[in-house]
Amino acid sequence: MSTRLAKGGRLIDRAKPLNFTFNGKPMRGFAGDTLASALLGAGQVMVGRSFKYHRPRGIVASGAEEPNALVGLGRNARFEPDQRTTTTELFEGAETRSQNHWPSLDFDIGEINDRLYKFFPAGFYYKTFMAPRAAWKHLFEPIIRKSAGLGGVPKEADPDRYEQAYAHCDVLVAGGGVAGLAAALREGRAGKRVWLVEQSAHWGGRTPVDDGQIDGVEAEDWIAAALEELESLANVTMRTRFMAAGLYDHGYVIGYESVADATPGDGRPRHRLWRIRAGLTITATGAIERPLAFAGNDVPGVMLASAVRDYIVNWAVSPGDRTVIVTNNDDAYRTALALLDAGLTVPTIVDAREETHGALPQEVKARGVRVLEGRGIARVLGRSRVTGVEICAQAGEGGAVETIACDCVAMSGGWSPVVHLWSHCGGKLIWDEPRAMFRPDPSRPPTGADGAAMATVAGAANGDLTLAETMAGFGIGACSHDEAALAPVWMMPAGATDALRYKAFLDFQNDVKVSDVQLAAREGYTSVEHTKRYTTLGMATDQGKLSNINGLAVLSDALGQPIPATGTTTFRPPYTPISLGAITGEARGDLFQPLRRTPIQSWHEAQGAHWEPVGHWRRPYCYPRKGESHSDAVGREITNTRKNVGMLDASTLGKIVVKGPDAGRFLDMLYTNMMSTLPVGKCRYGLMCNENGFLMDDGVVARLSEDMWLCHTTSGGADRIHGWMEDWLQCEWWDWKVYVANLTEQFAQIAVVGPKARALLERLGGMDVSKEALPFMHWAEGKLGDFDARIFRISFSGELSYEIAVPASQGLALWETLMAEGEALGVMPYGTEALHVMRAEKGFIMIGDETDGTVIPQDLGLSWAISKKKADFLGKRAQERSHMTDPNRWKLVGLETLDGSVIPDGSHAPAEGYNANGQRNTQGRVTSTYYSPTIGKGIALGLVLNGPDRMGEVIEFTGEGETQIKARIVETCFYDKEGEKQDV
Repeated sequence: MSTRLAKGGRLIDRAKPLNFTFNGKPMRGFAGDTLASALLGAGQVMVGRSFKYHRPRGIVASGAEEPNALVGLGRNARFEPDQRTTTTELFEGAETRSQNHWPSLDFDIGEINDRLYKFFPAGFYYKTFMAPRAAWKHLFEPIIRKSAGLGGVPKEADPDRYEQAYAHCDVLVAGGGVAGLAAALREGRAGKRVWLVEQSAHWGGRTPVDDGQIDGVEAEDWIAAALEELESLANVTMRTRFMAAGLYDHGYVIGYESVADATPGDGRPRHRLWRIRAGLTITATGAIERPLAFAGNDVPGVMLASAVRDYIVNWAVSPGDRTVIVTNNDDAYRTALALLDAGLTVPTIVDAREETHGALPQEVKARGVRVLEGRGIARVLGRSRVTGVEICAQAGEGGAVETIACDCVAMSGGWSPVVHLWSHCGGKLIWDEPRAMFRPDPSRPPTGADGAAMATVAGAANGDLTLAETMAGFGIGACSHDEAALAPVWMMPAGATDALRYKAFLDFQNDVKVSDVQLAAREGYTSVEHTKRYTTLGMATDQGKLSNINGLAVLSDALGQPIPATGTTTFRPPYTPISLGAITGEARGDLFQPLRRTPIQSWHEAQGAHWEPVGHWRRPYCYPRKGESHSDAVGREITNTRKNVGMLDASTLGKIVVKGPDAGRFLDMLYTNMMSTLPVGKCRYGLMCNENGFLMDDGVVARLSEDMWLCHTTSGGADRIHGWMEDWLQCEWWDWKVYVANLTEQFAQIAVVGPKARALLERLGGMDVSKEALPFMHWAEGKLGDFDARIFRISFSGELSYEIAVPASQGLALWETLMAEGEALGVMPYGTEALHVMRAEKGFIMIGDETDGTVIPQDLGLSWAISKKKADFLGKRAQERSHMTDPNRWKLVGLETLDGSVIPDGSHAPAEGYNANGQRNTQGRVTSTYYSPTIGKGIALGLVLNGPDRMGEVIEFTGEGETQIKARIVETCFYDKEGEKQDV
């Protein structure tokens, strides 16, 4: 039986016992245990049931490759299913329960599936649920939905906190074994910024377990010295419990850090998701031992040989009293030595090779262990745990020649390098025939746009399986046992009968057997990717870490072709599952879509501003005074701005910098007019259309230097337009030398508007803001009083106007200074509604009001903003379509009500007749409508059929109820048509 050994355990602290439960049963482990080692130490060998057949399953591995030992962890709000016990650190009070059974782990009604296994071969669902058709909805689907998945779903909101972080480095070393430590030392000594990350809680990898000497000292002493030196290097960052989950283009690495898994509720973030830009990634991710495929290899108590010695050496846990070792290579003999050193019994080693002459086998034989050569395991005896094995000739069909009693089987089928990171971004693999493994091809690494390698490989991840081979890659001497060649064994015995192959498992979690893969080959699934999906091989949470190579080999044998011809499935990130909480980060609750605040927000709140939602912002709609209605407040703000001076918080306007040798060319394609010809120091109004020619955004563009422009966008459009720019640069014009950055929140922007605006700025001193020094549609940079300012002479109101941009940190101070200095001039803030009314008085359009996704610039009388010189821009060809050039398109006009009333927003103008649906035909609609205190009556903008040709004509619009409102078609500009006021 599995038990805790009386002594040993390099990773546990026996002075710190920890209590936990499994299925309600109290158990005890120690600080440093994993849940898996604690369960084994408490004698719990069976920990769950398999997915399809509900077969008893136990712990197979000791790391991230574990397919079986998944448990529900915690309770209520902190319950989480499918937690891998081999990588979950034990903590006080941990509550765990097994999964995928009913009513209990020991007695599961679902085990009937195993008795009926012949009815559930690979792909049975594709054949079974075809007919009768009505049965799908009422019979098949309900059953499948009820049985699908592993574990339960959390019922309550997750109380833990998660966060995300960013880092940059010259070199990222993924893996903290001796290869990773050596790589980090080499790069750190060279002065490079190094990040060294290790997914477990401990440094050194397998070497402290497998032993050996490095540079003439014991491996553990070398590891301790390496860590001490690395910690002394200021340019090296070291993190444990940190998985390099994926490698993407341009050296972009996703890291997953477990911060407080073992201390729930301590206030720290539970997980942290890192986004790292690395100049070079060194993958020192080690290798994973492969299982062997023989009948009953899934019975609880059958484990990887390396895992058995891990539990003995690291956690002082014996997986069994009598362990039979079955292998095709020398490495498994290390497990025999570890078992013997712990005082445990190894009755027999079953070696599939015809001869064993290596140093490790000889050492084990010298200690009296019987080694059976050319033998294999026919089947494992036992159901809920191992009771013995039947031995057969490896070259035979499985006829038992001997039965050996045991309670643990340690199997080793060779090793597979962990090539996931290398492969994520295009690194290629080669088949190493002598070692029966896929390893990285150094001649075909993942490369960046410049052709330079983004990743290199070190240690066992490169196929260097011995300590001496690993350290030789760094010019460091090391001493370890030489190992004889393995014998590729993909099925045991080689000629296993159907009955044996039906019980020989490749994918333990999904219950995929040797017979399933062979069936897929017979049914025409010759592509490994098709076989994977037909059988579900490698589609479980371990993503084929144990089953992949064995499955490929069985498929290749069934197809009669070499393994390289079959190839591998695609390695996709993340390497192991990442919590949804880490992916979400802080984007939950109030922060799921956080409200954005301008630097002046607190001042608006103190003045009792009435708010209006604008995208993710909240902008002041108006500033009502005591006893004043909102409409009265808007009228007061407009009148004061037209007569004195008003101030608007324009910080929400999008501000996107476009820079680079091809920036002008890029902007010429994005905007309908020319931006590349804009002189430095000047501004130009621009329109942006989508590919279908419809107007999507507008704004003022300022040229800051020879290769840099600042593009203003609508408040709600900044993120969308920035994404639009990046989409074209990354997907279509990827070779253009252009850089774009969204600086919207880096600057506060204040509009100072009205006939006294210049006088107000002159009171602050500093920059010359006269008409001569700063003409309309120009900009200048300098000091405005004590503030670092960039001032634009642009106007959205028709009045003399300055928009002042300052660093966000100076925004509130500038606003308060302007308010204080402008008191004698009658300064007053105005909100978005006053802004809208004043722009409508001038006939200026508003994206989202005059546009609805079907409007083109020509509809709005903006043909003047469309270049006739440019060969192309986004939307140009679309605007040449027949329905875009139709003379009967609705066009923008101004509307004045005859009685001075305000037309309801969105009103339509009825026309004669009805359409095919019986609806009244229309000839126009209102896009913007307001009461204008400047004009003294209701005004509106609207799209009307042949509108510009119908000046002076009176048409009717729908009012409240059945009423009709008469309005005269007029020009769009109601105020200061000559533009004199804005250019003083």
